[in-house]
Amino acid sequence: MHACVSTNIAPESCSPVSSPYYGLEARREYARLEEWALAEESMKRPFHDVEAEMYERGREVLRKMLEAHVRARGSGDVGPSIEVTQDDTTVAHTHRRTQVCHEGTLFGDIRIERLAYHHPGEESIRPLDEQMQLPERSFSYPVQHMLVRRAVQGPFDEAIDTVKGVTGLNISKRTAEVITQDAATDFDAFYAQRTAPPPEQTSEIVIGTVDGKGVPMVKEEGATPVVRRGKGEKANKKKMATVAAVYTVAPRIRTPEDVVKSLFRPDLKIAQKRKGKDKDGEQPARNKPEHKRVWASLDKSKDDIIQEVGTEMDLRDPQHTKKHVVVTDGERALQKRVAVHIPGVLLILDLLHVLERLWTLAHIFHEEGSLQAQEFVHVYALRILQGKVAGVVQGIRQKATKAGIKGAKRQSIDAALEYLYANRERMHYDRYLAEGLPIASGAVEGACKNLVKDRMERSGMRWKLPTAEAILKMRALYLSGDFDEYWAFHIKQEQARLHGGKTWRLAPIDTE
Repeated sequence: MHACVSTNIAPESCSPVSSPYYGLEARREYARLEEWALAEESMKRPFHDVEAEMYERGREVLRKMLEAHVRARGSGDVGPSIEVTQDDTTVAHTHRRTQVCHEGTLFGDIRIERLAYHHPGEESIRPLDEQMQLPERSFSYPVQHMLVRRAVQGPFDEAIDTVKGVTGLNISKRTAEVITQDAATDFDAFYAQRTAPPPEQTSEIVIGTVDGKGVPMVKEEGATPVVRRGKGEKANKKKMATVAAVYTVAPRIRTPEDVVKSLFRPDLKIAQKRKGKDKDGEQPARNKPEHKRVWASLDKSKDDIIQEVGTEMDLRDPQHTKKHVVVTDGERALQKRVAVHIPGVLLILDLLHVLERLWTLAHIFHEEGSLQAQEFVHVYALRILQGKVAGVVQGIRQKATKAGIKGAKRQSIDAALEYLYANRERMHYDRYLAEGLPIASGAVEGACKNLVKDRMERSGMRWKLPTAEAILKMRALYLSGDFDEYWAFHIKQEQARLHGGKTWRLAPIDTE
């Protein structure tokens, strides 16, 4: 909040500054800068030293000019008293006082004197604050913008250092966290009012994806200290963030053979061994996601996020003239939630999760890292992509029986095969590929890494929920390309909260 010092004043002393030389101090400061820059001593210094010091001195010139600008706007004196109306109640604010506050700006700290109209028990009205649209915090919106934008890219300490280097302002880490939390306040409202590109300007497929990613959290106060952790226990527990992505994309028609070639492209030995060929065919070019939006939340439930995914998909295609697809892992509970909250959507099992099971099976039958293990995955991946899931399950089960595999290894085989069989209705990959649909959730996997891991899981980082949630929201805006548009919206929303709940007007003058 703005730190203010109030002094009682006479009404006539609240008038705007009468001198026309508002920028006199700034001009004097510029003259000193010019004199220093052209002085003989400066001419002997290295250019980089001169450049660095000129930046500091030049910032002081601009700081004084900004203060002159504020003084030229006056004190906000609109008359002897005002009437303030809120909730159909009108109260006269007749007591006037000058309040001095300081605002941290891009050029440093400036002093602002403005008139406040007061009534006992009521919040003061400061017309100049409203006219200049000063923020709630004592740092200007451009400073907050710089701070938050840097905070979503890297640690708070680095963001604070960047702001100090540019502005000379000292901001504590706690203040930086609070500013970031404030900045994220209007996240949901922003996306609720935003309009999507017209459906005719986007491609034929609307994709939604949902996944989870852990965030290391600070231990709760009062938690019992652990003398020695057990096997597998970690020093800090993670809280699962639900991560989502929605975008449109053009169809990319491929064959099962195309996909297998792309999967095993780094190792041509298998292709050469099986086909006697030493050339890979050309693969269809990847289609870039359009208008991709990513977001995540620690605070909201999976159901909430899935509902938001459905809403965002509908926003992209209100009439449902396009193909709506959600790519998920094999978690049954997640699939049920998607079916409930996004009715009619086509659910596709992420191929990457299928490959994980195939590699598990391969390393039971063959030595890890062997050519035989790679060949195993290659063969069965192709069959699954051709739509032969049931045959793959039956064949591998018979293979395990013939090999006499029992115990824990057999349990692992049965679990992997049960996963494949239970998801067979979401594994019609031959049909999906022919229609040009995606079969892997690369967008949400990328979001888990870019949105969560790269910022939230750096060495030694531990988070409290309010700050973590704010960073996830603001980083989502940054990665979705909406940061600057959101910031303009946030300023309007904050100004409405500061001044929109009440109206004021000049009080009638008593002529009796």
